[in-house]
Amino acid sequence: MVENHFGEDFYVELNRHGIPEEEKVNEVLLRFAQKYDVRYFAANNTYYNQKADAKAHDILLCVKDGELVEKPKKYIGRRGREYRYGFPNDEFYLKTPEEMKKLFADLPEAIRCTQEIVDKVEAYKLAREVLLPKFAIPEEFKHPEDELDGGKRGENAYLRHLTYVGAEKRYETITDEIRERLDFELATIERTGYPGYFLIVQDFTTAAREMGVSVGPGRGSAAGSAVAYCIGITNVDPIAYDLLFERFLNPDRVSLPDIDIDFDDEGRQRVIDYVINKYGSNQVAQIITYGTMAAKSAIRDTARVLNLPLSDADRLAKLVPDIKLKALFSLAKERPKLMEKLKNNSESIEKADELLRISSGSDPLSRTINQAKVLEGTVRNTGIHACGVIITPDDITNFVPVALAKDSDMVCTQFDNAVVESAGS
Repeated sequence: MVENHFGEDFYVELNRHGIPEEEKVNEVLLRFAQKYDVRYFAANNTYYNQKADAKAHDILLCVKDGELVEKPKKYIGRRGREYRYGFPNDEFYLKTPEEMKKLFADLPEAIRCTQEIVDKVEAYKLAREVLLPKFAIPEEFKHPEDELDGGKRGENAYLRHLTYVGAEKRYETITDEIRERLDFELATIERTGYPGYFLIVQDFTTAAREMGVSVGPGRGSAAGSAVAYCIGITNVDPIAYDLLFERFLNPDRVSLPDIDIDFDDEGRQRVIDYVINKYGSNQVAQIITYGTMAAKSAIRDTARVLNLPLSDADRLAKLVPDIKLKALFSLAKERPKLMEKLKNNSESIEKADELLRISSGSDPLSRTINQAKVLEGTVRNTGIHACGVIITPDDITNFVPVALAKDSDMVCTQFDNAVVESAGS
């Protein structure tokens, strides 16, 4: 059965982290590998980059579980209230090739197979051109060559139609100035390949108004588009207020147009439901957000699990000036640069000096600061983007990894806002 699924891509993984139970497992796995003629490879679970980061990782586990570092830890087996979860040693770091070869010196085949697996991995680039779902246009606007160009001709024709129908409603008279502006914008949208984007956005903003959901008048550079105004995406006339379209979509610097749409809090979910029903739940997802530890929260969290008195934790956190801990320590020996970073503010410089002085000791306060420095910037929690939703051309799992969204039936991306845009979504 395994061979039918994986063929020659099935391997046995061996780990050596210095755990007795692991060695017993490895003995059984090697016997299975020999019996069934399956190759095996060397691996090492990695939870932190450097061996010295093991303590910081242990603190992070305690922060996650709400435990104290001083509590006895247990890695394998059932844990009662008297134990917390923790790793048995500091071997779970990113080992060098030399370290791995030494660790598996008696099994050189395990190292060779590791390289074999690496060689099988396909090279790929995350970055893609913008991917948009195909918008269903009325039959009369479809073009015979739409199958060849992905429906661009039909989308261009339908967007032009909607624009001029809207212009007749928006303006008493379509003057030469208005016509020239609309034609310029439509030509730019066609040349940059975004007619489908405009059609998608106007579709759900129109649907929102029909459902009685309040839609904002438009903000940001999108308010500079007369096409967006005519098709109902925005309610601000850029011609009347002399707003520039080029700030929104510049033909000389093509990038995905950013149309910010505001819906009222109560109606927002109805709009999302409309999009899901139109494109399918397998093509729509919310966007994940990652909350990271800032300097002060890293100090407070570290102090709590190290059982430092609250008054001391509060004092340390208040000593942090408006600078990251890592930046503070890296500039500690370059006084002019540090003062410049702190904008030569005497109070900030005084706080920074006191924090550096405390960190040079060996007491609990010093350990707190130095461990917090390592944890700063670590992902502490995940959330859902307040208003970000992506729509893909077909099944979303073909483009980005997904997970179940918290407190929602929708899936969410595992890429955050910046990365998911690079991936074309």
